[in-house]
Amino acid sequence: MPTECIPEQYEFARVEGRPVIAGFDGGRMTTDAGALLVGGTDRAVNLIDRFAGCFTDRRSAALIEHEVSTLVMQRVVGIALGYEDLNDHDELRHDPIMAVLAGKLEAGREDCAPVAGKSTLNRLELSGPEATRYHKISYDGPAIERLLVDLFLEAHGRAPERIILDLDATDDPLHGEQEGRFFHGYYGHYCYLPLYIFCGDQLLVAKLRPANIDGSAGALEEVARVVAQIRERWPATRIVLRADSGFARDQLMAWCEAQGVDYVFGLARNARLERAIGAELEAAHQDSERTGGKPARRFKELRYRTRKTWTRERRVVAKAEWTHDEKNPRFIVTSLTPAEAEGRGLYEQLYCARGDMENRIKECQLDLFADRTSSHTMRANQLRLWFASMAYVLVCALRRLALQGTRLATASCGSIRLKLLKIGALVRISVRLIKIAMASACPYQREFGAAYALLAQAAR
Repeated sequence: MPTECIPEQYEFARVEGRPVIAGFDGGRMTTDAGALLVGGTDRAVNLIDRFAGCFTDRRSAALIEHEVSTLVMQRVVGIALGYEDLNDHDELRHDPIMAVLAGKLEAGREDCAPVAGKSTLNRLELSGPEATRYHKISYDGPAIERLLVDLFLEAHGRAPERIILDLDATDDPLHGEQEGRFFHGYYGHYCYLPLYIFCGDQLLVAKLRPANIDGSAGALEEVARVVAQIRERWPATRIVLRADSGFARDQLMAWCEAQGVDYVFGLARNARLERAIGAELEAAHQDSERTGGKPARRFKELRYRTRKTWTRERRVVAKAEWTHDEKNPRFIVTSLTPAEAEGRGLYEQLYCARGDMENRIKECQLDLFADRTSSHTMRANQLRLWFASMAYVLVCALRRLALQGTRLATASCGSIRLKLLKIGALVRISVRLIKIAMASACPYQREFGAAYALLAQAAR
């Protein structure tokens, strides 16, 4: 327990002649009562226990106070609540809501809290695929990767006719001397280059990579693994890959063509492609001038093959656009036929929709701290990325299962945390009851009640 001391008092401006005194002496209180909904979501999707099942604990059972499931819960729920640093858990281990979520109100030893502090959690984060003398908890990386896809599959009541898998690489800025740290010329700083795969707002892959590689490096292996796992459950579902020009590589496209997987990739422009749409660019220029400088675009179908890198000719859709008094040509390459998707609709409706994936990456990195990769080794940083990924999956499940039809149905993870999870409450624990008295002035009481009802239904 924390050392007993006289709490510091803070005096503010008087109100109606009365002094205003504040202090951290409220006792058993929490600022995160909404985390009960996160616990309810976990009961509905069973994420924490299965994630903990990907770890092997070789510690002596007679000597441990906190089980792996408790440690995993703390890390995932802590990130969901906005506590990205392990240092935060030296105080959070005394938070009554964390104890409630752990199902453990009192520690077995006098010198321990109900849940773990920073040092125990740090040993978990520094674990590896094999246990060592000093890190006796190990993890199974492939099992964690499979779990992400399983959670996606289980989120659907039945197999969809078609799914679109979005691939993207992004920068994860580094400010230390981490293993695998390289300078990336495009982003202009030292970073990692993680690979993400989403289907809508659901995360299937979060793979940490060094920055001295091609943006598509390793994508084929990840796609092959994910597609095989999806087809085990949904053999008849049509799969479409969507990505920017960094993934328009012959090896990936040839694999898709051989495996019956469709693709829509951006294609980097070059002089040959621009010459092929010269007439369309001029027509768009004239259209723009006739409308007083408004943007104008034309579309053209091409059959195209690179001189050296592609093994076959492929369908290319060109957008010949004139905007801001200059040309703006864009190209995509696809396995879809003109009968399945005409050029304009393919570009404007299918390909351009991939931009929403960038919002999902921002949620992962800005709201759920997926870029908090400050450990020295890439192995530890990959584990940190998986903890953040599981927190994202859990909050997305809360949004999907419990917030439909409410003001927060399309809210970002950060907004859900601020408005629904960050609720102050007084916690009273007696022999017969645990009473969590939440702030009566909370403006999202209706959403909390609706979420509670839907989660109770989902758990059944």
